Amino acid sequence: MSGDGGRTAEGGLNARLKRFQVRYEPMVTRILLLVLFVTEVTAQFVTPLGDFLQDKAFLGGALLSLVGYVLYDSVKDLDSSLRRPTRLQVKSQELGTFVTEAFQARTVDIRFLGYTGETLYHELYHRLERLLDDPGPTRHVCIRVLIPDFGQPMTVPSRVGPDGRPQDDPAYRRGLEAQCQMYDQRLSAIAERLTSGGRVTAECEYRHYPGIPRDKICVFNRELALHGLYDVVTRTVQRSSEPEFYDPKGYRTDLNVWSREGDEDSKSVVATWNKHLDDLWSLSSAPSWRSLTPTAPPAPPSPPTPAPR
Repeated sequence: MSGDGGRTAEGGLNARLKRFQVRYEPMVTRILLLVLFVTEVTAQFVTPLGDFLQDKAFLGGALLSLVGYVLYDSVKDLDSSLRRPTRLQVKSQELGTFVTEAFQARTVDIRFLGYTGETLYHELYHRLERLLDDPGPTRHVCIRVLIPDFGQPMTVPSRVGPDGRPQDDPAYRRGLEAQCQMYDQRLSAIAERLTSGGRVTAECEYRHYPGIPRDKICVFNRELALHGLYDVVTRTVQRSSEPEFYDPKGYRTDLNVWSREGDEDSKSVVATWNKHLDDLWSLSSAPSWRSLTPTAPPAPPSPPTPAPR
């Protein structure tokens, strides 16, 4: 308790000093500048004062140094205020901007945890395609995607049953699994083409995490973390003749943004999400489609032996 009180008192003192500086620093700076100006002008016409100041040149230099220090601090504060402020929240549709910025790095590391990752997939697909023609500064790409295990019974996604109760629907889950399989195979195919080209090494992998799609997390180059919550009770209808389904819409999810270039709290959040996704990845399992090895096509039947003449 005493420690908390000390920190509170220290914070209050710092706040009062800051308010004092903001209130009186401009006035003091103006007075110093005005005194220097009047003194220099007067010295041009009053010979004794000019001779005195010539002998005390170090005093004028000290005053100018003090004014320069004050002005430097003010210019630094102005520069900070003119910087683009950190955006605290963005829409999921804006992920393309973060993907583009991430691919400006030499080593690109993108982690995702969520539902199907459809919004992110389209951005990644087009960005990886561009690397085939112009890799720019990028030399290595690592993409890791964590999705729910759609092979297990789930409450979300599910069919909306009587009284709104969720009912597991294996067919619906299989459709989502097929969608994620397609994303994984397409991104992996481009990664293989990039790696075989020799200019960029790339890898992309999908894995399963246990549970329902509740959190949407994106981490870019371990420097920028985005997090939002799906609306898990969102309903959708595929066709008018079909029932409703609980099916979160990721593109509607708002994402909170933290950066390692921010304050200490923001840096701590980024470090936490990095560790969390690393730990989940180490506990995750590979989808069934990755464990299946492609089977060779059956050999064509041998032509019939011609009858002897």
